[in-house]
Amino acid sequence: MSKSFITLVILFGTSDDILFGQNLTSIQTDRPDQTECPFITPKNYIQIEKGFVVENFNKTQKSYNHPSTLWKYGVNKKFELRLITELVSEKTNGNKITGFIPITIGFKTSLFEEKGFIPKTSFIGHITTSEIGSKEFHRKYIAPSFRFTMQHTLTNKISLAYNLGAEWNGENSEHSYIYTFTTGFSLTDKIGCYTELYGYLPTKNKGDHRFDCGFTYLINNDFMADISGGLGLTENAPKNYISLGLSYRFKPVK
Repeated sequence: MSKSFITLVILFGTSDDILFGQNLTSIQTDRPDQTECPFITPKNYIQIEKGFVVENFNKTQKSYNHPSTLWKYGVNKKFELRLITELVSEKTNGNKITGFIPITIGFKTSLFEEKGFIPKTSFIGHITTSEIGSKEFHRKYIAPSFRFTMQHTLTNKISLAYNLGAEWNGENSEHSYIYTFTTGFSLTDKIGCYTELYGYLPTKNKGDHRFDCGFTYLINNDFMADISGGLGLTENAPKNYISLGLSYRFKPVK
């Protein structure tokens, strides 16, 4: 969904005319909420979405994501390539391990444009590798995931978006269904906010349900900052998290 989030005051230099396209609509990102947006990265542009996360599971377990990065490349107006890299630290009972999660590769393709009751719709497919990462985080199997991402424009300041899909964890053959439901609000031309419910429905275990909200600040058409946080709604969900992020896009100079 279209996002403009508040926080992080950042000076980015004076090379906008070279690095950034000035005739495009504002940057559309897949962060900071858990609802992936249906918009495609503009053709021949690279878009980078970075997020720093601290997640508390319980009194003895905590996770740091520093950072997670979604790399996107627009192939054409209907298709983008995607790469996810994550440097994490996990702390359990005083023991801490740090390394790279196995990388994830994938794509997003546009399916339908918004028309009446039909939402703007795209499909996202990912494959998480089993061993292309730090040894401590290797998995037994390659893990696929997919989701349909949809968005309705309710007014010029309010949008409604949701995702439906499934993912595998790479440790066994079981999968979890994914759902997200988020409402976005444009507070000003630069500032936006959202509230969201999302969760995971394993085939054999109890559902994991969560809530989050956040703000965005649009520094310019190609550069966005965000802050967000969330809470677990069920016993098996993480207790809470807080995240800061930065997203930007550019067209490589030939």
